[in-house]
Amino acid sequence: MQRAMHTDTERCVRAVQSKDGRFDGWFFTAVLTTRIYCRPSCPVVPPKPENMTFFPSAAACQQAGFRACKRCRPDTSPGSPEWNRRADLVARAMRLIADGVVDREGVPGLAARLGYSARQIERQLLAELGAGPLALARAQRAQTARLLIETTTLPMARIAFAAGFSSIRTFNDTVREVFALTPSGLRDRAPRSGAGAAPGALLLRLPFRTPLNPDNLFGHLAATAVPGVEEWRDGAYRRTLRLPHGHGIAALTPRPDHIACRLTLADLRDLPVAISRCRRMLDLDADPVAVDDRLRADPVLAPLVDKAPGRRVPRTVDEAEFAVRAVLGQQVSTAAARTHAARLVAAHGDPVDDPEGGLTHLFPSPQALASLAPEALAMPRTRRATLTTLVTQLADGTLHLGVESDWPETRARLLALPGFGPWTADVIAMRALGDPDAFLPTDLGIRRAARDLGLPSTPAALTARAQAWRPWRAYAVQYLWATDDHPINFLPV
Repeated sequence: MQRAMHTDTERCVRAVQSKDGRFDGWFFTAVLTTRIYCRPSCPVVPPKPENMTFFPSAAACQQAGFRACKRCRPDTSPGSPEWNRRADLVARAMRLIADGVVDREGVPGLAARLGYSARQIERQLLAELGAGPLALARAQRAQTARLLIETTTLPMARIAFAAGFSSIRTFNDTVREVFALTPSGLRDRAPRSGAGAAPGALLLRLPFRTPLNPDNLFGHLAATAVPGVEEWRDGAYRRTLRLPHGHGIAALTPRPDHIACRLTLADLRDLPVAISRCRRMLDLDADPVAVDDRLRADPVLAPLVDKAPGRRVPRTVDEAEFAVRAVLGQQVSTAAARTHAARLVAAHGDPVDDPEGGLTHLFPSPQALASLAPEALAMPRTRRATLTTLVTQLADGTLHLGVESDWPETRARLLALPGFGPWTADVIAMRALGDPDAFLPTDLGIRRAARDLGLPSTPAALTARAQAWRPWRAYAVQYLWATDDHPINFLPV
């Protein structure tokens, strides 16, 4: 097993002394003399090495009695790329905790989703992260509380329950313990940055590790946008969100050092879930330097990486939605797939009220689509059978697609469905399940790029050649796709 970053003291000290932002979120520095914890890139003068100790999570720092630095705000670091790179129990648990499962369903609900006992999950999280699921969820609640305190004028009592705290007293105690300030003290220190927000909207900054190339990321989302559910407007990608307590609308705008995020939520309890899903859709917790270094080692890919480094994999906020859309996109153009999806949205989607206009519906749930008449679908009979089988299994729970899905197992289950070939299973693995090593050797765009670059163009030979790109073949797909002049590769004007 690879050595955990926080246990490599020499490497951590070097990162702190050089203020290397690449390692923000990988580990946290706790200062023994001041009892505060920081991100590696904290702008203050680094402490002496003998006064540093390192932790794998903010929750572990908090459990050890350290409070968050007021200068570098370590709770706002990008998430560790480990949880998006791996498919083991700890990584799957961390993705579920970020999605708010512990707050909604408790540790027993987390255990049930993962198929392990609560004791096993607790033991593995403690061993790797220094904190159990309750402490990790508490740290997330504290971060949510800080966001609401600093970006809204909501009463503190409402913020406490929106952030997931069971009582105002627990909220006050947690904020004081984590940030060494009262909730009102946090608000007094916050910069006033709410100008320009629509009533009820929250303005946030989503951090990422540089570099980030927005072209294919936002280009793909905009070019495949389903009318009524998604749109590109005024430099922002906007879409509706189906959330645990209601619906939401997210507007995401690329900036040089962050993603500007504007959220409008029917229920503020959904804030951490909405943030987590937007970050996941934009692949913001990736480590682009590690990815690009691996791909750059191939002399064929090196010029593509050097030309536009930092490509991300455009993902999704709803795994079941993406699976339906992948079936709709089988063997048809992007425009045709959007047309099919728009018809389903208009007929079966839940209507929403968009204060800015343009967005009209949530994408239909599997339960809503399971009731549709197959003959109403304007597509070949075999694809109709594929779609109806998929939505039936999603609706009755026979097939589950989520952040906790085991990638190889789920891919095998998808391939067992009628009409599911390697392309459909792999594109769902790549963009819905988040497998960073998913590969599409049968994709026409990939085969065309391979031919033009002098790579093998048959699926078997290309797969063999791509072994050197592992575990980042999904990112290699983005670089290969980018050789085409398709709209998915360009930031909309």
